[in-house]
Amino acid sequence: MEWLKAFIAGFLATLIFHQGLFTVFYLAGLAPNAPFNLTPVPPFGVPQVISLSFFGGLWGIGLWLILRRSVGSRFWLGHVVAGAVGPTVIAMLVVFPLKGLEATPQIWVGGLILNGFWGLGVAILIRLMRQGPALS
Repeated sequence: MEWLKAFIAGFLATLIFHQGLFTVFYLAGLAPNAPFNLTPVPPFGVPQVISLSFFGGLWGIGLWLILRRSVGSRFWLGHVVAGAVGPTVIAMLVVFPLKGLEATPQIWVGGLILNGFWGLGVAILIRLMRQGPALS
């Protein structure tokens, strides 16, 4: 069931951390598109932010598989670095070309920052879920 917690952590980290920081970027005029995009995307017509969160959940499982035995600073830094690099590289080298989008240096940097923050969020949420409810 740990993989399910990792999926949930990745899904929620997308909504809270990734889209939260994206909101800050948008309000600061650094991102042209608004966060929490509700535009339906193929093939199922789910809102884009839900699709993004689903893939965030899958990436959360990937981080868990790679870093599940990490402790201390390796746990935290591993999530930030792997969270920044993995999803950004795949987005820029695979997803963007498939969608006909340009991956500018500014978008690369923004992606690394957003996804690194997402990775930190995954680590925080995984830690919170490991704690479980307090026993009385």
